[in-house]
This record gives sequence, structure tokens and C-alpha cells, in this order.
Amino acid sequence: MRNKIYPFYFAVGTVGVYFIFFVVPGLMGFYYSLTDWNSYSDTITFIGLDNFKTLFSSGENYVSYIINTLNFTASTVILKTAIGLLFALILNEGIKLKGFHRVMIFMPSIVPMLVVGLIFKSILNPATGLLNEALRWLGLDFMAQKWLVDANWAFKSIIGVDTWKGAGYIMIILLAGLQSISRSYYEAAEIDGANSWHKFKYVTLPLLMPALVVTTVLNLLHGLKVFEAVYVLTNGGPGYATDVLYTAIFKEFSMGRYGVGTALSSLLFLFMTIVGYFVIRLMAREEGRDQ
Repeated sequence: MRNKIYPFYFAVGTVGVYFIFFVVPGLMGFYYSLTDWNSYSDTITFIGLDNFKTLFSSGENYVSYIINTLNFTASTVILKTAIGLLFALILNEGIKLKGFHRVMIFMPSIVPMLVVGLIFKSILNPATGLLNEALRWLGLDFMAQKWLVDANWAFKSIIGVDTWKGAGYIMIILLAGLQSISRSYYEAAEIDGANSWHKFKYVTLPLLMPALVVTTVLNLLHGLKVFEAVYVLTNGGPGYATDVLYTAIFKEFSMGRYGVGTALSSLLFLFMTIVGYFVIRLMAREEGRDQ
């Protein structure tokens, strides 16, 4: 039977909405990133790449914001993938109450980051927080830290909170991937004398690659545009130690420096596009190689 080709105008509405609400604002944002747009002047002057030069100038903190964003992204991608995969492997087996455990591990991911941030801001309070109080009660006073006000610990604390919240979501996706793998592959591997590690390396990991591609891209996009966790827990402090690109964009717009803010937004969009593209290409290549 001949395939029916639907008229192109079926997609006109969707394409039109996408163009109006995504493409046009994106192009306008890029244009304004090349101007001196601000709240202190009624005129907007084209200044070329001056805003981008400002972002990479030695006298500003923007480079540290970029580094913080990349560090946060890399750390959370590795931690959430590793922890989520571990939980998925454990809860894919026939353990007792595995449904209950799945729900409990997944639950933090549906709680708004604002709520999670406020709860952990209380838990990590250096004077009265639950964590330090518990450590002191156990006689581990030396482990008590100024979690959110010490520059050495604040960024690590934010990474830990975000990992705690997001690992369950990654677990659910990887668990779905594990359950789609036929048991016949494992039975064939056992007949060939494969142990648990060999089954994981040569059966589970290659067949789980499509799900890992999805979780990696989601983690990357989340990490590059992180805002709520930093804003609620530290607001970029102490000093500028935990500021990331989105908090910097927020502060630039708050100060009325719209041109610099849109330049940062354009830079972030470029990062997300490049990183997402190459990660998908790389992992798709590995997926094809393993099949």
C-alpha cells in the first residue's frame, strides 16, 4: 500500500508558534547582546562584540562563573548517573519491597527545588542545622563544617543537594532501560561462562546505552542552566564563590545591564548547543559500535 503523504500545511501552526515564540526571541536576544542596552539610557547603540569582551576580561568574574557552571555540570552528570545506575541495578532485582524503595528514591525529584533548597538550608545551617548537630551528638565534631558559608564547602554542598534531588529521576529512566533488556541475553552469557561483571560490561551496558544517552543529555542541560539550587542555598555566595551563569544573568538583569545579560544568555545557549550535539554524537557512535 502506498504511503500517504500528508499536506505540509498540517505543520504550519506548530512551526509558526515555534518561530514566533522561540526563533524570533532568540534572534532578538542575540542582536541585543551586541548592543549597550541598559536601564539607564533610552537609546540602544550597537557596540559589536564589546559585551563578549567584557565577559572574558581579566577584571571581571564572568570566567569564574563559566568554570563554576562547567564544574557543576560535570560533577552532577557523573554523580547522578553513577548513583542512579547503582539504584537501578539494585532495584531491578527481586528484592523485598522494591516498589516502595523505588517510590522513596524517586520522591525527591518531584519536590520543587525551592522547597528542597529551603529544607537543606536549614539542615546545613552551621550553628543549628540537623547535620552538624547529629555529627556533634555522635562525637564527630571535627566533621562539622560551615557547609553553605565556607567557600571550600558551599559549592560541594550545592552539588550534593542537587544530586540527592535528581538521582531518583535518573534511576527511573535507567530502570526502564534495564527492564527492556531481554533475559535471554543474560542466559546466553551464563551458558558461555560469563560472571556478573562480564554480564554488566558486555550485555547490560551496551544495551542500556540509549537510556544513558537520554539521561546524560538531560543532566547536561540541567547542569548548564542550574539556577534555583544556587539561588536558594547561597545566592552565589560566599562572595562570588558559587555564582553560575544563570545567577550571573539574573544579577545582570537586576542591575539593569541588559546587554551584558543577553550576552551571557547567548553564551550559555552556545554552550548547551555545542555540548549537547557532541555528547549525542559521541554516545550514539558508541551505541552503534556496541550493537
